Amino acid sequence: MSTEEDLHSVQWERLRNGDKQALFALYNSTYAHLLRFGLKLCGNDELVKDCITQLFLQLWNKHAQLKPVTNVPAYLFTALKRQLLDQLAYQSRIHDAISKITGKEEENELSYEEIIIRVQQDDEIKQRLHSAIKALTPRQIELIRLKFFEGLSYEQIAAQTSQTVKTAYNTVYDAIKTLRKKLS
Repeated sequence: MSTEEDLHSVQWERLRNGDKQALFALYNSTYAHLLRFGLKLCGNDELVKDCITQLFLQLWNKHAQLKPVTNVPAYLFTALKRQLLDQLAYQSRIHDAISKITGKEEENELSYEEIIIRVQQDDEIKQRLHSAIKALTPRQIELIRLKFFEGLSYEQIAAQTSQTVKTAYNTVYDAIKTLRKKLS
C-alpha cells in the first residue's frame, strides 16, 4: 500500500469515528481527482462540483454507518459516478415533465449533412479506438473488458484473473494511459 493509500485509509477510519477534520482532509486530498473523473463522465463542471459536495455531505451524515473500505479513492469514484448518474436521470425526468407540461419538444432533427458528418466522425473515432486497442497487451484488453464492459470491481477482477487488486488496478491504469496516448 502506498503512503497516499495509507493516508486515505486513516482519514476514512477517523471519518467513520466522527472526526470532521478527517472529512475535510479526505475532501482536500481527493477533490481534484474526483473533479477530473466526474468531468470525464459528464462534462458539466457545476453538476460535478455539486455532486462531489453532496457526496461528502452524505459521508458526514452517515459516518456512523460507514463500513471499512480497503480502497478509499475507488469507493469515492464509484459513489461519485452513482451520484452523477442519479442527478442526470433526475434532470432528464424534470426536462421530460416540463416538455409535457409546456407541450414543447426541443427540435432535435439534424440536417442530412449533419447526419453524414456525425457518421463519418463516429467511424473515424471507432477506427482510432480499434487501432489504439491493438497497442494493448491481451491481459490489458481482458481487464479493460471486465472493468468497463462487464462493470466488475477491481476486487472481482482480481479474483477472476488470479491477480492482486493492486495488480488489476495498475494493469487497467496502464491500459487507459496507453489508450489516451494513442488517441490524443
